[in-house]
Amino acid sequence: MTTALRDQPAPVRFADRAEAEAYVASVCFKHGPPRLFGVELEFTVHHAEDPAQPLDQRRLAAALGVHAPPTLVPDSPQRPLSSGTPLTVEPGGQVEISTPPCTSLPNLFTTVEADISQLTALLADQGLVLGDRGADAHRTPSRMLRVPRYAAMEHEFGRLGHDGISMMCSTAGLQVCLDFGEEQHLAARWAAVHRLGPVMVALFANSPGLGGSRQDWASARMRTLYGTDPVRTRPSAVCADPAQAYARRVVDTPVIAVRGSGPDWIPKKKVTFAEWVDGALDRSPTSDDLDYHLSLMFPPVRPRGYIEIRYLDTPPPGGWIAPSALLVALFSDQSVVDGVLAVTERAAGRWLVAARYGMADERIARAAKDVVALGIGALHRTGLSEDQISAISQELEGKL
Repeated sequence: MTTALRDQPAPVRFADRAEAEAYVASVCFKHGPPRLFGVELEFTVHHAEDPAQPLDQRRLAAALGVHAPPTLVPDSPQRPLSSGTPLTVEPGGQVEISTPPCTSLPNLFTTVEADISQLTALLADQGLVLGDRGADAHRTPSRMLRVPRYAAMEHEFGRLGHDGISMMCSTAGLQVCLDFGEEQHLAARWAAVHRLGPVMVALFANSPGLGGSRQDWASARMRTLYGTDPVRTRPSAVCADPAQAYARRVVDTPVIAVRGSGPDWIPKKKVTFAEWVDGALDRSPTSDDLDYHLSLMFPPVRPRGYIEIRYLDTPPPGGWIAPSALLVALFSDQSVVDGVLAVTERAAGRWLVAARYGMADERIARAAKDVVALGIGALHRTGLSEDQISAISQELEGKL
């Protein structure tokens, strides 16, 4: 969820890890009245004539034209789509739209549908089409973007196996972004969004297979995320003080990229951010470095001043509306959040079970039935029309 540009304070340096932790807690967990939401949609991109053909970088660049990001076309102006939404490209050529934050769910739907239509038309001019799954079922992972950030990520993740390159280059997700809400409700909303995770993964799993393997997983994408780099990709702690717990996690996570003027951002030695603050590298880190380090954390729920929900597979055309509306409805009022906590207890923590079996898992299926009923009952809080509520309710019930 993009935010409006504003003057940025000068970077600061940290005297010790306590200052770095305080910074993380302050920028990642902002509270206030819950008003804004948004979505980010990633899509794999394929040649229309053969989805298994390796993606041609030149055709993708030609298709996106002035909307291409500099990571794909270095001198591109990266103009937003007609709605104001910017386009970005992921390491394997996946294309992402990230809407500006909205206060109206109907307006969000209109914006995203227009974005997808424009993007589809741009790609069609070069014989390209958007994928309709959370993972590329046709091709093995191959990194298209040759930039220092992705080289550093591939280097680090490669130490643990092939999941990292698959996550970077062969997966696509729907991300829903919500405000944290008032301070007194922050811990409960954080707990609820995590407790919902396995249920939502199972309900909307859409990646049975990745590059010809893991075809028996409901969400091969989530399985791949889990195996990429546990210290930065596993779920965060659910506790009374999630801001402090996440801050400790961040500064104790190894640094995988130190930005510089050259093409090699791989650190000279393996250090955590806390060790960097303590002088482990040849220069001390600033708040800009910590911001960049934060961007290299990939848990299924990521705090970014708002809640970025990252655990959903990219759905088939139009399929993003129901899960987005469901999440907005479930966090529309604290009484509904309390209901989420009550009905998801039996499915809590079953992330890999959900990814492996989806709705075939009995405990998750029972929780999902209650979650869907709770969400449908709260859709009237979202500003949607009766016709929209009816259509979304039918789609959600069809998932059970």
